[in-house]
Amino acid sequence: MSLILNLTLMNKVKDMAIFGRPRFAGISCIFAVLLTLLATPAMAVLTIEVNKGVDSGIPIAIVPFGIEGASGLPHLPADIIESDLSSSGKFDAVSRDNFISRPTDLKSIQYKDWRLLKAEALVVGKIINLGNGQLEVRFRLVDVFRETQLTGQKFTIPEDRIRKVSHQISDIIYEQLTGKPGAFDTKIAYITAEGELPNKKFLLQIADVDGFGPRTVLQSNEPILSPAWSPDGNWLAYVSFEKRSSNVYIQNVWSGERKLVSEFPGINSAPAWSPDGRSLALTLSKDGNPDIYVFNVANNSLRRLTRHTAIDTEPDWSPDGRTIAFTSGRSGAPQIYRVPVSGGNAQRMTFEGKYNAGPSHSPDGKSMVLITDQGNGFRVGLYSTEDRSVRELTNTRQDESPSFAPNGEMIIYATQKGGRSVLSAVSVDGSVQQTLRFQQGSVREPAWSPFNRKL
Repeated sequence: MSLILNLTLMNKVKDMAIFGRPRFAGISCIFAVLLTLLATPAMAVLTIEVNKGVDSGIPIAIVPFGIEGASGLPHLPADIIESDLSSSGKFDAVSRDNFISRPTDLKSIQYKDWRLLKAEALVVGKIINLGNGQLEVRFRLVDVFRETQLTGQKFTIPEDRIRKVSHQISDIIYEQLTGKPGAFDTKIAYITAEGELPNKKFLLQIADVDGFGPRTVLQSNEPILSPAWSPDGNWLAYVSFEKRSSNVYIQNVWSGERKLVSEFPGINSAPAWSPDGRSLALTLSKDGNPDIYVFNVANNSLRRLTRHTAIDTEPDWSPDGRTIAFTSGRSGAPQIYRVPVSGGNAQRMTFEGKYNAGPSHSPDGKSMVLITDQGNGFRVGLYSTEDRSVRELTNTRQDESPSFAPNGEMIIYATQKGGRSVLSAVSVDGSVQQTLRFQQGSVREPAWSPFNRKL
């Protein structure tokens, strides 16, 4: 690749989280990111490796569901549920090789069998073929030692929804046993690249959180960046260079309806949805320096929010919609600031570490995830809005693009492992760590969807 092409591409992607990797150290970070995207083919086949879990997970036995009148199901609920719960790091699944019996309903449970295996919770279920492509799926979660049902439910679904309902069952079990909502029935959006130059293709894709069912939302011969979910989970905002410059689009993930929302001269970047889904915060340089603007999606009105000679970028709305956090170099190095949506002076939020960038609020607004450099490299950090402290959650050195799960329990991000860009996830307390490993290539810029049953 020629130096001229590299410089052209770097100019294109000044909006690629201008601070997402340390732009104040120069634009070599953008160079590195684009080289990875441009040079490495990718396939959206994902496996989850739990690198670190809690010291003692909840012992749970998940019995294969009984099947009446149905055959050839592409996915079996017990397998999916066990994979979901195990990947959270909070459960220890009892090996099926040790099962003494395989009950499918409450009356067939011999509780002493499961106490011998030291299972504290037991999941049993049944699938009934109703004909015409319809299935009835039943499950029960029981407390082995109290010999009581904790919860249970019956679903009537088309056959092609068996995987989705399995994730929903995982969510129900997770919430029942941990007190927190599960987020297995959600999606992730991410960017991959495939092919070789000059035929390189960039893909904006969405998939289940376990990597199953990847679907391409947009394919382009030019880079795609910064996907962001709308609060209802029906739209993605993103940056595309298909017109040879950075422009912001929104696109319905179901119908494919697409709208160009920002193509001003200069940088158009870093879209972030307001909590009510009516507006986007953007970074624009149309008036000279990169500043934060608010774009009303309904009436196409635009309002400037910051005015400073430093770079202001990477906006993120607070859950109450009253303020926007953003990254700024106005203190000399990248730090997080906050400005009222109604306008006014920006307030500095981070003081620990020489670099803090890419803020993303937790669902409850009590913390923000960001990328921090406290002398150990660029790591995922958790900022407390109460005491303004920043705590490192990872031990890698090249993390970027952190995004909260909608239940606030996990954070997905991109990092470098083994010379490749991979997606990883870490719990908010740092006790659970996962690597979401694609079989080939590199993936970047993950965004975790909100709760949305349609997804």
